[in-house]
Amino acid sequence: MPQSAQGPGGGSPPRGGLTYRQAGVDIDAKMSAVARIRAQVRSTYSSAVLTEIGSFGGMFHLPADPQGQTVLVGSVDGVGTKLKVAFQTGIHDRCGYDLVSHCVNDILVMGATPLFFMDYIAVGRVEGGVIEGIVSGMVRACQEAGCALLGGETAEMPDFYRAGEYDLAGFIVGTVEREKILDGKRVRPGDLLVGLPSVGLHTNGYSLARKLFFDVLGMGPDHHVPELGATVSEALLAPHRQYLAALRAPIGDGTIRALAHITGGGLTDNIPRVLPPGTAVEIRLGSWEALPIFRFLEREGKIAIDEMLRVFNMGIGMVVVVAPAERVRLGEHLDRLGERHFDIGEVVTGAGEVHYR
Repeated sequence: MPQSAQGPGGGSPPRGGLTYRQAGVDIDAKMSAVARIRAQVRSTYSSAVLTEIGSFGGMFHLPADPQGQTVLVGSVDGVGTKLKVAFQTGIHDRCGYDLVSHCVNDILVMGATPLFFMDYIAVGRVEGGVIEGIVSGMVRACQEAGCALLGGETAEMPDFYRAGEYDLAGFIVGTVEREKILDGKRVRPGDLLVGLPSVGLHTNGYSLARKLFFDVLGMGPDHHVPELGATVSEALLAPHRQYLAALRAPIGDGTIRALAHITGGGLTDNIPRVLPPGTAVEIRLGSWEALPIFRFLEREGKIAIDEMLRVFNMGIGMVVVVAPAERVRLGEHLDRLGERHFDIGEVVTGAGEVHYR
């Protein structure tokens, strides 16, 4: 393993350390674009739409249900540049699995259980084994979540994608009963934050991670990194976990007050999405087990800790907000399932900030 940021055949990180923007991803520009389109999107809403732009999923109550008790929850996402690692290695089932898992988690934070999933695969040329590999991963994830892989579309576009490359997106629909919706309204100062661990980068931060491993450090996919106990590709293709099995019961019995899926934007940008006005959170750094890959990225890329916390999940894939009186019951439930959990902070008064200490 390299002992400094100078890698074999690579170069040093820019002075001040690598940033996501230097890797080609500008989170602030994205958020600005979302703000600009907000009014246009809202103009399509009817009274059946129960969420605002920026939620993890969109909620729509069934028109055939006059009391509005059953609410549809939908979400759409892609895998991002993790696909580049799949192209390099020929391992395609992981990304199919990750796509479904990401979407399952996004509607789970609204309290929803998935009904069905649909995919869109765009390729330059259909090659033997690639589509089958992607779909096998999606099937495995759908089976785990108990939802149907209802259908999809495969588009062959030889002038649009290079040989061996493709893009992948998916759409999930689930349901939640109105009284079981998790929308953050029950969150209060004094509530506790419980973190459930990730197993790696999941599906975010790959533009920066790939830049460091492949461009700066000059490593290849098969380069073994002793600190990680894995090759670069094994570390980068670690799956995106599903949290449905662990959290379905405490959502159903009302134990959980809110959930935040820690994806793009990290803890910094995702927890505020489920906070009601007048609240903020304090997070205790070091209160959970740090994964080696995040320590490696921070050190070798000389990446500032604020940047790390906004780009990567830092070892926490899902944050559970729970009242202090319910913490023991939640912990006992998670312990029975063998699910690790960490007390990482608490809700305080504020204006949606995330404070680290």
